[in-house]
Amino acid sequence: MIIAIDGPSGSGKSTLGRMLARALNLLYIDTGSMYRAVALATIEAGIDPTNSEAVVTVAEVAEIDLEGDPDSLKVLVNDRDVTEEIRSESVTAMSSVVSTIPGVRRAMVKRQREMGERGAVLNGRDIGTVVFPNADLKFFLTASPEDRAERRFNEDRVANANVSLEQTMTEMIERDRRDSTRADSPLKVADDAIVIDSSALSIEQVFARMMEYVHRHH
Repeated sequence: MIIAIDGPSGSGKSTLGRMLARALNLLYIDTGSMYRAVALATIEAGIDPTNSEAVVTVAEVAEIDLEGDPDSLKVLVNDRDVTEEIRSESVTAMSSVVSTIPGVRRAMVKRQREMGERGAVLNGRDIGTVVFPNADLKFFLTASPEDRAERRFNEDRVANANVSLEQTMTEMIERDRRDSTRADSPLKVADDAIVIDSSALSIEQVFARMMEYVHRHH
């Protein structure tokens, strides 16, 4: 079974993706972490992100892997645990740039399809539209910008104590714009996706609603 969860930054995809994967005993694939891993590898190789060919090479050569159960998912680059490092501010900024490069997306999509073939919950921006257009279930999560910025802020505060809510909000709006307007697999709602606005709902309520659809599907 393949479940796609798409949506903008801070819409609760990661939390809910983990919960679903755990409940259904499926592999959990956080595609955002994979783009962050490419960003980290790009920074460490000292590559200028405007040199997209070089960035694509990094994306194709780097061994990016996810392992562990959904709650303690480790992100590995060439067998090195980079789970903490990829949450840094510099990586966040870089991943927003490298993920707009078509060749990088192609390399990651190929890897995501390989990983997801045995059944998985995948979250990202283009799972239901590009990575697995035939997914069994497609969810699109959304929420008000204020709610999303707050969620994101609380996530990022752990890795980065000096980030402000205003800054998070500004960066998030810019990232939404980039994600929605890029030529290669932009963030958009798949025709057959179930859209859930989580603004007025708790994570548990959204989870219950998603599980209802899963049971209905099976």
